[in-house]
Amino acid sequence: MSEERDANTPEAPTEPPIPSVPAPAIELTGLRKEFRGTVAVDDLTLRVGRGRFFGFLGPNGAGKSTTIKMLTGLLSPTAGSIRIEGVDPAQDLLGVKRVIGVLPEELPLYERLSGEEYLLFAGRMYGLSRAETRRRADELLDFLSLAEDRGKLIVDYSQGMRKKVALAAALIHSPRVLFLDEPLNGIDPVSGRVVTDLLSSLSKKGVTIFFTSHVLDVVERLCDEVAVIDRGRLVAQGTLDEIRTQREVGGHASLEDVFLKLVAADVKRPDLAWLG
Repeated sequence: MSEERDANTPEAPTEPPIPSVPAPAIELTGLRKEFRGTVAVDDLTLRVGRGRFFGFLGPNGAGKSTTIKMLTGLLSPTAGSIRIEGVDPAQDLLGVKRVIGVLPEELPLYERLSGEEYLLFAGRMYGLSRAETRRRADELLDFLSLAEDRGKLIVDYSQGMRKKVALAAALIHSPRVLFLDEPLNGIDPVSGRVVTDLLSSLSKKGVTIFFTSHVLDVVERLCDEVAVIDRGRLVAQGTLDEIRTQREVGGHASLEDVFLKLVAADVKRPDLAWLG
């Protein structure tokens, strides 16, 4: 027979519930990519929280584009694992593609379609209804100042116009994670401000943005966290203030100053006597 608890006996303390931690939007563990024995990405491990505007930086040839291609299913890693919104692309690539948008540095567009036709095609490929695809395409063309050129073939678009129509196609299905590889190359300053304002707005609404650019002042202005890779390896990750502290570069150092120190870049060169 069980004993009754005395009214004056305090109850045993209960453990507070452990808060559930949401999975990161992007998680890489030990990611590696080799091309014929040459290592392009070497044991890359990082996590990007949901809704972060994340800058992914490195010098030319550091492995940025290769990493993005693995994250978006265009390349298979040699080793390591990837999870996007908790999903492993190796197990459910279509599931990952439904929730991501991609703007690659190289633009493999269907050049014999008009800008409007390309967006209608993209929307239908993502499973949107005809009416919803039309509505979103119209809004994107207008927002990105492409409405007057909607009927022009993409082959006749400028580089900046191609970038904008490719960005519109990456956005038309309302992705939760957006991968942007040098999105501002070739875009004029007015359109560039429209694009960066749009990206900032998306980030505030909870869209995770994974962003590479060599325009470091734009990265410094937009991104709330950055990672820097060099020769395929991660050399720093955190907010700019955190990286300044880690690398002891001074509280007022620009992102450019921090970046050059991280990659040990020697920017001083002797003059070319035969010029000028």
